[in-house]
Amino acid sequence: MSLATSLPAPRSRFNTLPLAIGLFCLLWSYAFVAGKIGVTHCPPLILLAARFSLAGILILGATIVRGDWSLSWRDAAIFAVLGIANNALYLGLGYTGLQSVSAGLGGLIVSANPVFTAALAALLLSEGMTWRKASGLLLGIIGVTLIVWHRLSVGTDSLHGILFTLASLASIVAGTILFKLLAPKGSLWIGNGVQNLAAGIVLTPVALTFADVHAIDVTPSLIGAFGFLVLGGSILAYWLWFHLLKVCGATAASAYHFLMPPLGMLFAFLVLGEHVEARDLLGIIPVALGIYLVTRPAKAVA
Repeated sequence: MSLATSLPAPRSRFNTLPLAIGLFCLLWSYAFVAGKIGVTHCPPLILLAARFSLAGILILGATIVRGDWSLSWRDAAIFAVLGIANNALYLGLGYTGLQSVSAGLGGLIVSANPVFTAALAALLLSEGMTWRKASGLLLGIIGVTLIVWHRLSVGTDSLHGILFTLASLASIVAGTILFKLLAPKGSLWIGNGVQNLAAGIVLTPVALTFADVHAIDVTPSLIGAFGFLVLGGSILAYWLWFHLLKVCGATAASAYHFLMPPLGMLFAFLVLGEHVEARDLLGIIPVALGIYLVTRPAKAVA
């Protein structure tokens, strides 16, 4: 028997990427429902300032205790800037919008992120734009538009809230492109802590100035929603998001936001009892096909 045949075959390494994608989509889409619960019991800016501050303290506190700081001052400054775009502005505007739009529609509007991200990534990041990707993005936006148009036609959501949610969308697109352009090095875990703490520091004086602390209604629902938003949203989901941006690219990673409308509507139906009509579900078909076209690997050239 030869040496080659006597050696055990190397084990194939388990691919954790699909697991990371699935967990990210579940956490991110459910965060809209948790956010809707939160803003019904607490002013949105106070809720977010507390959420970001606690998440940042937990992450950076654990890092300091472990003595595992691996981030330069330059990269810490970049993550702080990203925290203002991806956390403070994105969710500050989005949660303000959630006061007058449904959780399902809030997630739906933000799911248009891939279209604008892909266009800017092609211009600024030299990420290739093929006909297949363009077709997938077009299908995604058609599906989202079908559902938004229907929601507006039946008058279930306010224009005021929709405008705030659109501004929220612009913030996360800008944050996504900035992350790829500035390309911070070092630990994404520590960077996420810096982002959260920076967002908390920026939002706290604004919240204390413009929001009423006495409007907080401490209930089990608020405590549960806040706990999820800190641990599942700000800590885990954001870490997964930047991990996917790093390994998949801006266009492909952002394409998974097209999954947020069906998942968000499902969670909103199960938890909040928000009404879902068959016409809303029809928009999921072009969305699913669009994600497939955008994220499917190109065929290798022989």
